[in-house]
Amino acid sequence: MKLQDRFSNFWFQLVHEHNLVYNTCWEDPRLDRVALATGPDDEILVITSAGCNALDYALTEPRKVHCVDMNPRQNALLALKLAGIRALGHEDFFSLFGMGATERYRELYEDALRPQLHGFARRYWDRNIKFFRKNRGRSSFYFHGTAGYFARTINRYVDRVLRIRDGVERILNARTVEEQQEIYNRELKSVVWNRLVRWFVGRDTTLSLLGVPRPQRQQVENTYEGGIATFIEDCVETVFTRLPLHDNYFWRVYLTGHYTASCCPEYLRKENFEKLKAGLVDRIDVHTNSVAGFLKQGGPPIQRFVLLDHMDWLSTYRIDWLRDEWQALVDRAAPDAKFLWRSGGTNTDFIDPLRVNFQGQERAVGDLLTYDRELADRLHPLDRVHTYGHFSIARFTP
Repeated sequence: MKLQDRFSNFWFQLVHEHNLVYNTCWEDPRLDRVALATGPDDEILVITSAGCNALDYALTEPRKVHCVDMNPRQNALLALKLAGIRALGHEDFFSLFGMGATERYRELYEDALRPQLHGFARRYWDRNIKFFRKNRGRSSFYFHGTAGYFARTINRYVDRVLRIRDGVERILNARTVEEQQEIYNRELKSVVWNRLVRWFVGRDTTLSLLGVPRPQRQQVENTYEGGIATFIEDCVETVFTRLPLHDNYFWRVYLTGHYTASCCPEYLRKENFEKLKAGLVDRIDVHTNSVAGFLKQGGPPIQRFVLLDHMDWLSTYRIDWLRDEWQALVDRAAPDAKFLWRSGGTNTDFIDPLRVNFQGQERAVGDLLTYDRELADRLHPLDRVHTYGHFSIARFTP
């Protein structure tokens, strides 16, 4: 491994092993719902991340949602959300996870949330519940965690250096895509994409704060004309000029620090909050473990797997872990199970050649999967996040 790769790998692991990275999920569950086509008897495995999408999947009323993450801070965040659903009314819950800050944060935590928490989650929030403290300026939980620190830096740059806050607010509140295009091209594009920004977004140290490892950046560099900075610029332009922003809560929360009642994840909507509180929340289990480690513990077959983009990192630095993970996936997959994953690059050609044992024979993973490329190609351009190069939907068909 080259020295630069070693340093990047060290920095990425340092960021992920000692911090809350994701304060909100950065994958569009609207696409996942269509791709998963979940039924009432299905068990779903999802990498926890910030837990937003696990709550979204629970609203489809599967039998169980297993949330697995090696970072206990990510699971602590989901545990806090589960506690809030069980112990708070919608207004207080939305003040925390919709607005991202409230003057009553300490009271809500001590009286209602802390008694619901145990172990690491309680210890973590005893130290960090101040993330939800409301004070002057753009205070918000969504400006904490490493992705949140990046968002806070961008917001300060927007407010104090570029001074384009009015333009940002106008484009977020635009009524049509045509109006978005006009605002972006007239007020934002030439101001935002200067040499400093292009340099900044292309650094490994910057991207690690967003959970993007060096292998993912390299995949984009190798497959996208203009490299990672051009890829990011093109993705942002697509979001702001070709896709409706009125319900794009992913970009709204990082550009403002909060959601709105009409632009927020499904679990924050009052009617869905009440469904979760009425019992669906009890279908969510949380496990601090690797995907392979959890699967090897045994249990019923799993029908749906949501693997996010973590295999990009494994494919370069820990191919042995990736092979072990796919062995565990194959071993626990129900007949006709579905797998979803995303990648920073434009393909994931490192998965199909992996060799696993299936029914006493060594098989290539690609020989056990059937890809629904037509559905993936139809859904991927509609992705409201729009920062992934590839979306894969595969069915287990050995």
